[in-house]
Amino acid sequence: MERFNLKQKVIVIGGGIAGLSAGIFAQKCGFDTTILESHNIAGGICTSWKRKGYLFEGGMHWLAGSSEKQPMNKLWRYVGAIDDSVKFSYFEPFVEYRHEGIPIRIYRDVDTTERHLLELSPADAKEIKIFCNNIRSFKNLVDPITDIKGVKVVTSGGIYRKNRMSLSALFSMMPVMKVMIGYSKVSVGQYADRFKHEGIRGLFRALPGNEQGVAMFIMTMGALSRKDGGFPEGGSLPFAGRMVKTFTASGGEILYNTRAGRVVMKNGKTVGVKIEGSDTFISADAVIITSDTMASGRFFDTPPKAPWLDQMRKITEPTTVTFVSLGINADLKHYPKGMLITLKNPIKLSTFTYNSLLLSSYAADPHYSPEGKSVITVQLPGDSYDYWEKLKDNGQYAAEKQRVGNDVIAAITKHIPEMEGKVEVCDVATPLTYERYCGNWKGSWMTAITPNTKFKPYPAAIKGLGGVYFAGQRMLPPGGIPTAMMTARTAVQHLCRDTGAVFVCEE
Repeated sequence: MERFNLKQKVIVIGGGIAGLSAGIFAQKCGFDTTILESHNIAGGICTSWKRKGYLFEGGMHWLAGSSEKQPMNKLWRYVGAIDDSVKFSYFEPFVEYRHEGIPIRIYRDVDTTERHLLELSPADAKEIKIFCNNIRSFKNLVDPITDIKGVKVVTSGGIYRKNRMSLSALFSMMPVMKVMIGYSKVSVGQYADRFKHEGIRGLFRALPGNEQGVAMFIMTMGALSRKDGGFPEGGSLPFAGRMVKTFTASGGEILYNTRAGRVVMKNGKTVGVKIEGSDTFISADAVIITSDTMASGRFFDTPPKAPWLDQMRKITEPTTVTFVSLGINADLKHYPKGMLITLKNPIKLSTFTYNSLLLSSYAADPHYSPEGKSVITVQLPGDSYDYWEKLKDNGQYAAEKQRVGNDVIAAITKHIPEMEGKVEVCDVATPLTYERYCGNWKGSWMTAITPNTKFKPYPAAIKGLGGVYFAGQRMLPPGGIPTAMMTARTAVQHLCRDTGAVFVCEE
């Protein structure tokens, strides 16, 4: 196999999943790569944190590509995120809601969901079948892995090849796009009104992000229905940690607690990166920016302009949450992993009123709590960034976090009486928390699906910024961990094409 390049220097800004992926791909293609990570650990939004013996999962909920039948699985293995030693859990039901004491469930298995809902409400047979058939439209979807035009691609085994969109993959996407576009304008609350059964309506109304499009929920259930979307043992930290190990083992370097200041340009091409808060300058032949593209203007003396970047800034809306994590001195294994509860006393936060909560229980996972104890996490969705920022400025931030945490504890205790007086840790992470540690625009997890959302990737480069490339979940709405990895792969392919290097891909 030919030598791919003469060790050109590449700097990757950001050590999240996109940054780690870009670093790994670049190293495998023969580049000399350094990742600049502002935090003291890698992983970005794919993260979790420890508090008094409890581990709170603040990033990953399920992984597209856990199934070996999905092409994404090969990529995760290629970057070292998973291997044969990693076990996945596929808990059932996916979510449970109780109406007048009767459990109403959505299962990963769509056929089981259909039978369960039809038994509950024969009068809703038409809408139940439409709902389940929309989920089934995702069952045959194969997430395509394609290569850009003009790049030479070779497998790590030395076989030259090019991934192109197959006709079968293209046809599998057509019903999916019909569902995504058709339901992007239908909120979860509006969708609930299509059902006659009060309990089924209650379940949909209780889902987080009630006013957001139901398309995201259908897409999620579609992925799970094809026996994908498992949760890797240990969650975010070991997942990102395995990628770090792959990167450093290939000769790559990560500089932690190092915040990129400016991408230095000379005659229309990058020559390196200046480190913020110091006189340090690291020269480079190329720079891949994987930190949030919405906030990437700060890396340049003059914020870059491009039609696609203007469009992104205009239409992007954040998926933002206030994240409450509880460490509980009680064994709650007998409760479902995902549980929807309605509240007699709604929780108020900023302009949002929460009449329901989605609880994620980690009681059955020994990685998250000591024996006999449990972890429960709760998301309070909604763009509350400005609200929290104002509280931070006027000194009321800590008090409001405590108030929100206490309200959540009181609400859950009414449904799980065993936790009365047993909460040992209450941790509240606001959008400002995620912004501070992960650098995400407005502390957002993903990009919200709206009627304006374009389900296609943005370009990886900007004319006039030679040697600068962009990757990250913002580059392909709605985002997510797989998108971060895939856009990094695309960015490195652009780098290879521009430098005449060969892109070394998965087998």
